[in-house]
Formats: sequence, structure tokens, C-alpha cells
Amino acid sequence: MDIFIDSFMSALKMIGGGDRELWGIVLLSLSCTFWACLAASLVGLPSAFLLAHHEFPGKRLVILAFNTLQSVPTVVVGLFLYVFISRRGVFGPLDLLYSPLAISIGQFLLILPLMIMFILAALSRLDERYHQTALTLGASRRQAAMLVIREARFAVIAALCAAFGRGVAEVGVSMMLGGNIKGYTRTMTTAMALEYDKGEFTLAVALGVVLLLVSFALNGALGFLQGKIER
Repeated sequence: MDIFIDSFMSALKMIGGGDRELWGIVLLSLSCTFWACLAASLVGLPSAFLLAHHEFPGKRLVILAFNTLQSVPTVVVGLFLYVFISRRGVFGPLDLLYSPLAISIGQFLLILPLMIMFILAALSRLDERYHQTALTLGASRRQAAMLVIREARFAVIAALCAAFGRGVAEVGVSMMLGGNIKGYTRTMTTAMALEYDKGEFTLAVALGVVLLLVSFALNGALGFLQGKIER
């Protein structure tokens, strides 16, 4: 217990003192996950809308696949992508392995199914007449789609928060594709795992506190936006 208390107090001092190593790791983690979420939203929104409002052969199979991929272990995603971007892989010449970009790509693949299924569930609950009425009144397909997405905007924001939360807290993808290189690809979760293995808990506890604060901020922002939208 004394070890935990000492580590926790030292961690708070590290956070408040603006430790460069700590905040460098935090900023890298948030940056990688931000770009992954941005890419996932650009792909996920139109994909979810297509699944919600269009019929095509194999649609049920596609939905089943995305449902299954929501729970895929992060190490499976990391291994799958590693095969493609390693030196012997198809994309080996791009030299993506052990880079922040590789982490973002891995997180993108990890959170995309989650985002699609969250948004699809929200769009499916909306009355189909929103979309049909907009088209009848002369709206373009793009305008009608934007109207539907606007009606489901809270669910879309919730999907973004859930996706960000899963991305920033994962370990397998960051470790396998980033390599946990100090000052370059070391994220919050991989640094915590390393510090724990070394038996040095101060940095690990500090990063854990920051992760909790990020989660708290996400949920707080979601609750605030929900209140704004419902007024």
C-alpha cells in the first residue's frame, strides 16, 4: 500500500510539473488516436448510411462481419497489419512499420467496425420518412443524407467518443506496430506496460491517471453535448 501511495503522489507531481517524457507520450497517444478517429469517421459515416438506407446483395453478411469485428482482439489487428507492412509485406517498401502512422492505421482498423455499427444502430432507429421526405421535397441525395445524420448527431458523437476511448486505451496494436520506441512510438499504454515490467511505477501511475482523465473528459463532453442537443 505504501508503494502505491508513494507512486501516486510522485505521479501527481510529475503531471503537475509538466514532465517532458510524460507529456510527450500523452501527446503522441492522443495524436495517433485523433487521426485514426478522423479517418474512421470519414469512412464510417457514409458506410453506416449506405447500410441503413440501401439494399444490396450480401448486406446481412457485411453487417455480420462488422458486428464480429467489433470484438476482435487488438493483437489480431496488429498481427494482420504487421503481415502487410513488414519488410516482406506488400507495403514493406513504404517503411510504415514502427512509426506513429502505423499505430494510427492499426487503430483505424480497430475502431472502424465499432463506429459503423454504433452509427448504423442510430440511423436504423430513425424514421425512414426523414430521408424519403427530404428527397421528395427536392433535396439531393447528399443533402438528404446530411439531414438524417444531423438527426442522429448525438449518437454519432457518442460513436466518436467510444471509438476514441477504445483507440487510446488499446495496447496490442501500438506495441506490435509501433515497437514502443522511446520518444517516437511510445504510447500511454505501451509505456505503462514497460514501466510495470521494470518495476518502476511512478510513470505508469501518472499515465494511468491521465488515461482516466481523458476518459472522464470524453464522458463529460458527451454528457454536456447531450444536454445541449436535448434542449
